[in-house]
Amino acid sequence: MDRHSITWRGYIPAITTPFTQSGDLDLDGFERLLQWLAAESMHGIIFGGTQGEWFSISMAERKELLRVVSRNLRGRMTIIAGCNAYSAAEVAANARLAAEQGFDGILVTPPPYMMPTEREILSFYRDVNDAVSLPICVYNWPPGTNVDMSLPLLRSLAELPRVVAIKNSTADLRHFVDVFLALKDQVRIFGVPMNDLGVLLVRDGADGTMGAGAVLGRELPGYFDAIWANDLERARALGERNELLMRNWFNADYTGRFGSAQAIFKAALNELGLPGGYPRRPLLPLDEQGIGAVRRTLIQLGKLPSPEDP
Repeated sequence: MDRHSITWRGYIPAITTPFTQSGDLDLDGFERLLQWLAAESMHGIIFGGTQGEWFSISMAERKELLRVVSRNLRGRMTIIAGCNAYSAAEVAANARLAAEQGFDGILVTPPPYMMPTEREILSFYRDVNDAVSLPICVYNWPPGTNVDMSLPLLRSLAELPRVVAIKNSTADLRHFVDVFLALKDQVRIFGVPMNDLGVLLVRDGADGTMGAGAVLGRELPGYFDAIWANDLERARALGERNELLMRNWFNADYTGRFGSAQAIFKAALNELGLPGGYPRRPLLPLDEQGIGAVRRTLIQLGKLPSPEDP
């Protein structure tokens, strides 16, 4: 397998998982969210990623949620399962559930918390590669793993038979570009910023962004659609709207400015009348100050009416 084995491209959000205030799954809300994502023309979705709170979902819940995603979106867009875990055996178990439901691939970070060495990370991905049947997207996620994988390591991972893509969420822009230039012909590269640089990278072969939340709906896949149609003015305008949101809500390393990223995206979806729901403890919903910050940005973007409007 390599980049030519798959068709993934464009805007593929890591979606949220709605929970009730008491912490139960909101399956009806989840299904409504999936239908909205499809109606907004997403190029794909990632279930069970960081924004999906994989770390607080049981195996039984994961199985049910994968089934709901498959029933609603299989055959309509790319569906990728976040399969992060602390061991390759756990990743493989998650991947088997995804394969049973017809998912197109899996997304995997290095094991979080333990800060493995590069030798250990390579061994981990080799074990995952040997144990799964689906294509693998390697996820470089320094805020969650405390490891920013180097180009030599990513080059070695790209050689593994089932690795077809890299989601490179490094805050080091030079590192992102170096990885892109070195590996773009071998694996698909996701994580391009939605700005002028992103326009240049996509025109040079970058494949898209595996973003989060999809709060701006069809504007996000629209950025890539506009680049592919050579409507660069529209692409820049749409990209700037997403950049404004990211500047207002997140730090340079993609951590939330006034709460967890999960709580921020869920609050935004709720404000828009969509089924964001609540985060599951230990994560907490935003306080009133945080909700106000989210609301002000949505008003600034014209997604909500201003209080001054008649």
